[in-house]
Order: sequence, then C-alpha cells, then structure tokens
Amino acid sequence: MGQKVNPIGIRLGITRTWDSRWFAKRGEYAAFLHEDVKLREYIDKKQFRREGISRIEIERKSNTKVKITIHTAKPGVIIGRGGERVDLLKKDLEKMTGKVVFLAIQEIKHPDMDAKLIAESVAMQLEKRISHRRAMKQTIGRALRAGAGGIKVTCSGRLGGAEISRCEWQREGRVPLHTLRADIDFAKETANTTFGCVGIKVWVFKGEKIGKAALTEEAPAARQNTF
Repeated sequence: MGQKVNPIGIRLGITRTWDSRWFAKRGEYAAFLHEDVKLREYIDKKQFRREGISRIEIERKSNTKVKITIHTAKPGVIIGRGGERVDLLKKDLEKMTGKVVFLAIQEIKHPDMDAKLIAESVAMQLEKRISHRRAMKQTIGRALRAGAGGIKVTCSGRLGGAEISRCEWQREGRVPLHTLRADIDFAKETANTTFGCVGIKVWVFKGEKIGKAALTEEAPAARQNTF
C-alpha cells in the first residue's frame, strides 16, 4: 500500500507542514480553497510555467490579506529586472482576489534534490525527444551528487514512440516510503510528446527528520514583503 498513498500527504505534521495555512469560519472554507487553487494555477501554470517553481505557500491572517511564498530555484527570473515581474504579478493577484497580497520569493539551495524540479527537467528532456532512460539516469546522478539519500523516477506512456504504453522506472539509494520520519519529496509532471502524454513521478529521500525541527525552514527569503 505504500505506493498508493501520497508520500507528502501521509507525512503532514511529521516531516513537513501544510502549504496552505489559514483558518476559515463557517461557510468560508470552500471559497478560500478554490481561491488557493486559482492562485497556484495562475502562478505556476500561466505566468511561470516550468521556470523553476517548486512550491507555493499561502497564508491568511485575515479575510483581506494574503501572504504568498514562492519557493524557486531561479529567484532572479521571478523577480525580474528591478522587480518588474514580481510587482506586476502582485498587481494581477490583487486584482484577481480583491485582497492585499504580500509576496515572498524564497530561493531553493539544492534544486537537484527537489522532486518538482527534477520531474520538470525529465519532462522537458522527453519533449525534446531525448531518450527516457538517459533523462532518468542523468537526473538521478545529479540528485545523488547533490546529497540525496535515494531517488526513484518513473515514466509511464508511449515511451520511445511504442504503440503500446508501458511503465519504466529507475531507483538508486534508499527510498523508504513506509517510514514516516523519512523526509520524502514527491512530485508529478506530464510531458506532452508527439506520441502522446508521458507521466513522470519522482520520489526523493532527503534523510530522516524527528521532532519540531522538521517543520522549520532554514532558507532565507531573497525578496519579501511583510505583513
């Protein structure tokens, strides 16, 4: 059953915290949830598609203020020259939500160990007609050199243009999915190839975390607007 449970969802409150942190009064939960989905889709899928964004955290301290933290491997791309892109993004989000938006850009120190960025890298290579085995092997090697304890990459679809779809995977090191104290990063991505869609899943084992220190973030914000 370990493969059928989302590695992130089962470890919430143990090795990591929630990406959306707010409290809703009766009747407001659904509206806040849909708003979070729209904000994430607008930032990750429309404005900065495959530009190094790993996670988007959303916090609400009131019904009129929203704080959004973007974890990215390319903070300069998100911020833009002189902060043009981030200021324009802030205006668009405020117009979309009708609330005051505070943006924080946080840099990812080790992008080669981030599951979302690894999945995006494999997807872009497959779309450029690079062999799936070569793409998986290269990304696994970079992750292990960056310090990952283990990594598993799965590709499913018409691999290599085959008429019948299949699933292939490669794994190096340890990926203990049943150990709750294990810090497992998981992500999915879809590669739109000429033969159809190829699904990519990535599991990255970053070591074991125990106690409250697991829920703290150490990386400083590159650009931040505070409440």
